Amino acid sequence: MQMRYRYRIEPTPAQAWMLARVFGCVRVVFNDALRVRDQAYQAGVKLSDSEIQRRVVTLAKKTTERGWLAEVPSLALVQSVNDSRRAWRHFFDSATGKRRGRRLGRPRMKSKKDHRQSFRLTRNGFSVRANGRLFVTKVGEVRVRWSRELPSEPSSVTIIREPDGHYYASFVADVATTPLPVVDQEAGVDVGICRLATVATSDQTRTDIENPKLLGRKLRKLRRLEREKFRRQKGSANRDKTRRKLALAHGKVARARREDHHKQALALVRDNQVIYVEDLNIVGMVKNRRLARAISDAGWGQFVRIIGEKAQRYGRTLHSVSRWLASSKTCSECGHRLDALALQVRQWMCPACRTVHDRDYNAAKVILAAGRAERINASHERGRDRAGGPCGVLVSPSTTRKARGDEAGSTPTAA
Repeated sequence: MQMRYRYRIEPTPAQAWMLARVFGCVRVVFNDALRVRDQAYQAGVKLSDSEIQRRVVTLAKKTTERGWLAEVPSLALVQSVNDSRRAWRHFFDSATGKRRGRRLGRPRMKSKKDHRQSFRLTRNGFSVRANGRLFVTKVGEVRVRWSRELPSEPSSVTIIREPDGHYYASFVADVATTPLPVVDQEAGVDVGICRLATVATSDQTRTDIENPKLLGRKLRKLRRLEREKFRRQKGSANRDKTRRKLALAHGKVARARREDHHKQALALVRDNQVIYVEDLNIVGMVKNRRLARAISDAGWGQFVRIIGEKAQRYGRTLHSVSRWLASSKTCSECGHRLDALALQVRQWMCPACRTVHDRDYNAAKVILAAGRAERINASHERGRDRAGGPCGVLVSPSTTRKARGDEAGSTPTAA
């Protein structure tokens, strides 16, 4: 499998100036490629990828308006054309239903006012020298802060300038999977706000993963910097200095959150053979202004993504159950489902079996039961396909019935 390894780099002032030129040229080529594709589409003309690359890179270098494109690595420009092609293809695949997930909008032009800039190089455009420095074509040898060794020869590198002014090199390298010893335990994970996650395991134990609420801790400082930035004159050096301070503070919060997610995800993957999570519509949930900041601070999407990456690397399985499961409103003992359950209700009694439930732990148990049932059904289907006939009774517990009402967690009165 392939993984990204990110390191801080420290370019000299001359190298930083050259990197800024590369960022600008890559942005221009990306916008030109999008413009050519859009014009060809409007005119009903089909252009090949090589023809678009010839127009916006090869021919553009020979003109007076774009002659400065020859001063930067050509591989970075080619990769920018590929990025525009990928963005255009994803847009059409999303519009026609070929691409899963939320509907993507039309690709937008990149702006020089974006404070995060990047470009990508393949193997012919960079190398890691014996002295530990990163050689970038037409930029030179850049100092790297090596926090760990690369597991293999990197296939590509992305040079990034973050809004706080720091530079990073993100390498893509092949990593051998190292399966952990097989364990019998499985877990259902219900993400939340008060706690990052509540875990129900197949041996009937409960584990609560605390939510550090890192953004909430720094909220006072961030608000002060926002006010200070607002009072500065637009375009002034002081406003840019305050903007970098604000970006640095946000970067510290994001890095601390990512570090915590890696630790918690590794513990989950190490202790459980299969992990079940709910496929929540996080993009839709953050539209609720009362919950948006808390959900973003918890970082549910990043947490689940890291669990998936570690599960793939260590030979575990991550299984997603339907977002329409209504896990918080369904009794894990008898399968009875409530019509509604307000968000502020943390405990409730099942009217059918009189069992008192903790909202989060009950949801985790329902997710675990539904996920295990789905995997058993899938294994029966595979066996029936191989044998050419039925090979068992499909499991369909009451906890996997189609949900009635709103999507879980999308409204204040939903789970």
